[in-house]
Amino acid sequence: MRRADRLFKIVQYLRGRRLTTAAQLAQWLQVSERTIYRDISDLSTTGTPIEGEAGVGYRLRGGMDLPPLQFELEEIEAITLGARMVEAWSGPQLGAAAVSALAKIATALPKERREWLEASRAYVPQMHIPKQLGERFEKLRAAIREKSVVEFVYADGERKLTQRRVRPLSLYFWGERWTLGAWCEMREDFRSFRIDRVVRLQVTSDTFRDESGKRLSDFLRAVGASTHFS
Repeated sequence: MRRADRLFKIVQYLRGRRLTTAAQLAQWLQVSERTIYRDISDLSTTGTPIEGEAGVGYRLRGGMDLPPLQFELEEIEAITLGARMVEAWSGPQLGAAAVSALAKIATALPKERREWLEASRAYVPQMHIPKQLGERFEKLRAAIREKSVVEFVYADGERKLTQRRVRPLSLYFWGERWTLGAWCEMREDFRSFRIDRVVRLQVTSDTFRDESGKRLSDFLRAVGASTHFS
């Protein structure tokens, strides 16, 4: 990759994210972190409004006028495949949003790249998750966004039922299966729940605030070594 292309990609990555580390940029661009630090320094010197510091992360300060995005062919196929996966395996609202987003992207592409998108042969079988499971997914997604405590009955691998009250933190897709990452008040610890084993789900009017030791970042550290399915 030419250095000019790499610098442009760095700006585009920073443009679309709140905070990006040098390690992430180095991985995406397949160069060393030292190269990224040098590129960031050069971009800043030439007037690109980059904020942040080494070891913490970088972002692009608002107000910078950038040219419209130009997707590469592989990026177009990746977006198309991702949208088709969301349509097939998420809830009805998110699936519809994926189709809508793909249509908007198609209208913004130059003619030859729009034809490439339409000719993409990467497919996801439309084996949609059951309607009830899709609705459960949407409720949990909304609860995560609103930081609402949820209650449900959970069936473990031996079909033993327990009542749970949790702080929902994230949803993960494992291929035909979604799990909910949460802080479980019953166990007083992080747990992962298969949402196909969740019954009688209720989103309560109680909300929670980020609390040290119970946040998503804490959950991700906790499951770095092992994942608890409860």
